[in-house]
Amino acid sequence: MTHLFIVAGMIGPWQIVLIVIIVLLLFGGKKIPELMRGLGQGMKEFKNATKEDKKEEEIKSEKENSDSNS
Repeated sequence: MTHLFIVAGMIGPWQIVLIVIIVLLLFGGKKIPELMRGLGQGMKEFKNATKEDKKEEEIKSEKENSDSNS
């Protein structure tokens, strides 16, 4: 358990800069906005899907409650 805290505490600003530089070298400056756009669209679709599931569950529970009351 203490090893987890040690590893989490070792990431500093220089390591973050190094990671950003490596990502830029691997993907290039033009590809990164496309990747972020795709990530944002995926998150938006996931959020919409979870909202739809909640609405379906609410409708189903309301229908079951109205059937049991009748």
